[in-house]
Amino acid sequence: MTRGDDRTGLFVCELGLPGAAGVAVRGELELATAPELTAALDHAIRHTTGPFVIDLSQVGFLDSTGIACLMRARALLGRDDRELALICPPGSARRALELTGVDELVALYATRDELVSEGR
Repeated sequence: MTRGDDRTGLFVCELGLPGAAGVAVRGELELATAPELTAALDHAIRHTTGPFVIDLSQVGFLDSTGIACLMRARALLGRDDRELALICPPGSARRALELTGVDELVALYATRDELVSEGR
């Protein structure tokens, strides 16, 4: 699965991490891209099982609408007792997640290696 839109600059593809379901996101997560992200997350969640990872390493901007998409994904996963983990290196996107308290609800990892080393 790869979804992308050259107009909005948002691209979502399979995580590509052995043993982990999820997606990698590139671009900006904001009002204009929220519907595309929501559709991609819904599709990926429906077609996978177990813990789910969203890699935000290539996200340059994250606003409250993007955060709402991530929390919606968490709620969908929670219906089936599935966990959500986010890969988000230090920077503005991670700061937005920390300021809004998302880091208290979802496991945050700085890198894929950190996620793997913790056995996720």
